[in-house]
Amino acid sequence: MSRGKEIEGHDEELPPGKMRLDKWLWAARFFKTRSLAAAAIDSGKVDVNGERAKRARTIGAGDQISLRIGAVDWKLDVLDVAKQRGSAEIARRLYQETSEGLAARLKKQEELRQSPQLSSFGEARPDKHDRRQLKRLKGDY
Repeated sequence: MSRGKEIEGHDEELPPGKMRLDKWLWAARFFKTRSLAAAAIDSGKVDVNGERAKRARTIGAGDQISLRIGAVDWKLDVLDVAKQRGSAEIARRLYQETSEGLAARLKKQEELRQSPQLSSFGEARPDKHDRRQLKRLKGDY
């Protein structure tokens, strides 16, 4: 039995209307790959219903997800699950952003847009210390 069939078989064991969190984040197009979604979950950037989540947690309609991508926080209500990744239009129907989450996200994006950008380091490329400072500034740490 191939690995892909084992994964598909595992997903068939889930109750109808439920899906693994990492797969849902990938299907809803918040991450390009499931492994990136799993890494974000493992690093504590995703909460489900106010609790820190694990990648295999099952979610369904009615769950609330808090997600941090870079310096931007998303607050979402899960509306549906998808069996496979589809177009951006289909992905947008899987969730609804909360009104306070949308206001906070737009405010944060505007603050980032207005803030001065660190675009030049002179003649040299950024060294390890500079890269760490940039990550802290962006909120990746």
